[in-house]
Amino acid sequence: MPGLVNRLPLVALNVATGLSLAGSSLTTVALPWFVLETTGSPGRAGLVGASAMLPLFMIGIAGGAFVDRLGFKRTSVLADIVSGLAIFAIPTLYHTRGLAFWQLLLLVFIGNALNVPAVSARRSMLPELATLANVRLERANSAYEANAQIAFLLGPPIAGILITVMGADKVLWIDAATFAASALMTIAFVPSIATVAMRRTGNYWDGVREGLRFLRRDRVLFALATGLFVTNFLGNPLFSVVLPVYAKEELDSSGALGLMLSAVGVGALLGTMSFGWRLYRWKRRTVWLLAFLPQPLSYWILLPHPTLPVILAVIVLVELAGGPSNPLGVTIRHERSPPELRGRVFSTYASIAMASTPLGIAIAGFAIEHVGFNPTVLAFALAYQFVVICMLFVPAFHDLDRIRLPTPSS
Repeated sequence: MPGLVNRLPLVALNVATGLSLAGSSLTTVALPWFVLETTGSPGRAGLVGASAMLPLFMIGIAGGAFVDRLGFKRTSVLADIVSGLAIFAIPTLYHTRGLAFWQLLLLVFIGNALNVPAVSARRSMLPELATLANVRLERANSAYEANAQIAFLLGPPIAGILITVMGADKVLWIDAATFAASALMTIAFVPSIATVAMRRTGNYWDGVREGLRFLRRDRVLFALATGLFVTNFLGNPLFSVVLPVYAKEELDSSGALGLMLSAVGVGALLGTMSFGWRLYRWKRRTVWLLAFLPQPLSYWILLPHPTLPVILAVIVLVELAGGPSNPLGVTIRHERSPPELRGRVFSTYASIAMASTPLGIAIAGFAIEHVGFNPTVLAFALAYQFVVICMLFVPAFHDLDRIRLPTPSS
């Protein structure tokens, strides 16, 4: 059945990605819960979240050239192995020799060190694999990005149950196993046909600078990346610190945290799939702005300390609106990036977009600990509200609907 054979690499890439993301979604709940249980400090939980995000900028930009040189498939497999070993070491040390806080920070950093190169490598394979499977690129991107939402839909409630049954530290071993399974799936079923090697002439850092120059000269990609730089600073602390602290101190339930993060997955999954089903036909500027305008509601709703069902409903609606932004952004990058620069463009873009996240998480954690929960949430809500209103007036966003096919970089 030629159709089945042609679709197998695309399906395998999605399954492998889904496996690793499912394990990571367990850690999203288990790791901050583990820190809060063992230290009782929201500030330290914020530092752990920041150490997970710090490599996204520190390694991401230089990692793009690494992706283009090493190849998309090999980068993906190597990242799974490194992440799996680092996560495996956390509970192993804790139960054997003991785990110092600095060691936890270091292992979390290492476990996330190759995240940006890995995601860039997998996304870079999609145009060729979609062509092989005879699938529209928008729909291939929508299906791929849905992996993260499915992981957040299923992983957090399962994590909440597993934490109650076996403890937060032991859940991390499951995450390590999913990385191993992802690496094996990629090795077995994803070919290297999508690899486009970077020109090996010249200095490695010249290749890095080439990717930076390309992104800086493309006003659309640069505007999208810098916009995400600001919104990620304000938005990501919600999941890494604010909701875990609310679940711990207000609701005293790891299951409640699992449900809140699962609500993120429900809304984002529906929004992501809606892009592949219908919204890719809408004006892109409209889809992009509608994705961000409701986001501050996730902070506003926490101020009156409502019941869990109310929080879940608001989170689902906010993430439903935001879901199309990921497949839309990836599609735009595919359309505007030359194949030989794809790894560098994707990594540099992601690094800029996520560079502010560690600082945002650390500030949120320490502010909650030293200023209080409500004042911190109010400050983030006001700042986020101001930013999304400003997004209505960004000139470059008017060019989102002008499709530009990639051309060679030289």
